[in-house]
Amino acid sequence: MSDEKQELKDRVMAELEKVVDPELGVDIVNLGLIYEIKLDEQDNVTVLMTLTSMGCPLAGTIVNDIKMALSELQEIGEIGEVEAEITFSPPWDKKMMSRYAKLALGVADN
Repeated sequence: MSDEKQELKDRVMAELEKVVDPELGVDIVNLGLIYEIKLDEQDNVTVLMTLTSMGCPLAGTIVNDIKMALSELQEIGEIGEVEAEITFSPPWDKKMMSRYAKLALGVADN
């Protein structure tokens, strides 16, 4: 991967830290919901992610928030598309959360 692509992936991840799970009040990166960031030749972005539960009623809100956050990146907002693919493989587990998220939610680190 080129340095430019890696830099863009890093900036995408930084923008995703601004997307907060409305139910939990913690961002989706620290919750461990982001599995992969894919960039194609035209800097279209696909975010492979999961949700904390299969029946999450706010999935649409989170996906819209992702698209809004990433549209603010110049490279993506001007020329690229943003997609969020939701998967449940592997299923999310609280062990995927960062130390920050665990502290914010009062989850024991086992």
